Amino acid sequence: MTRPDFNWKLPREISDRLGTHSYGAQRAMLEQDHLLVVTHEPPSSESNARQHSIFLRRPGGNWQHNGVEQGERAFAHLIDQYESRLTSLEARYSNSQSADDMFEVMDELLPLARAATNLKDTVQSARDMVKEDKLLIDLRDRAVDISRGLELLLANARIALDYRLARHAEEQTRAAQITHSAQTKLNVIAALTFPLMTVAAVFGMNLSSGLENGPAWWFWAVFAGGILFGLFARGRVIPPPPAHTPAKPARNPAKAKRTGSALNQKQPGNAGRK
Repeated sequence: MTRPDFNWKLPREISDRLGTHSYGAQRAMLEQDHLLVVTHEPPSSESNARQHSIFLRRPGGNWQHNGVEQGERAFAHLIDQYESRLTSLEARYSNSQSADDMFEVMDELLPLARAATNLKDTVQSARDMVKEDKLLIDLRDRAVDISRGLELLLANARIALDYRLARHAEEQTRAAQITHSAQTKLNVIAALTFPLMTVAAVFGMNLSSGLENGPAWWFWAVFAGGILFGLFARGRVIPPPPAHTPAKPARNPAKAKRTGSALNQKQPGNAGRK
């Protein structure tokens, strides 16, 4: 790929500063009253390629865009494109409902904000080189507003995305706590009833155990033994709460200072000092 040559004649000092494959980064160059401004079209997140828009201001003050006259209108249209993208992204940011929507907005905002900042710096540099051009003043002011708007929108999108992720994590934690509480209750119920159910199942088998004709208190003894074993199993299933270690009281600096002063006054060596 070679750098396109447009229908204009550039000073040799400017041509020597241009590469053979591309016009390169956004920048402004002034030689022999010829101002060459290299800018980029608004980028998209789908491609890393940058489309160049080249503007040349001749010594007479007329502007050209890619070798064609009426460069002033083309320069203003370039700023309009950035402004239109900013307005569109602001609307998408306001209507975003999920983290995926917010991520898509940020995916377009990142390259666009970077390109808008470089465009602002380029137009400001061109304004410093040619101070008498009123067009550059207007374009500079608009580029500053657009760059600032994109930076603020990007910051808000990052904060909103972080908030949504944090809220989602908090909801997951709350759901996990509810599930853990329910599982704990089920474990307690199982620990209390499982031994008794096991004893009931054993004595409920159609086999002779020798206790069929025993006294009635044997039933209550087996029942109480099952309950006691269930309480023991519950204590083994449910871990004890962690021991609470009381925090040491914070040392009062004022009290320590007064105590230290009192000790110094009691020392015999300090009695005669003033």
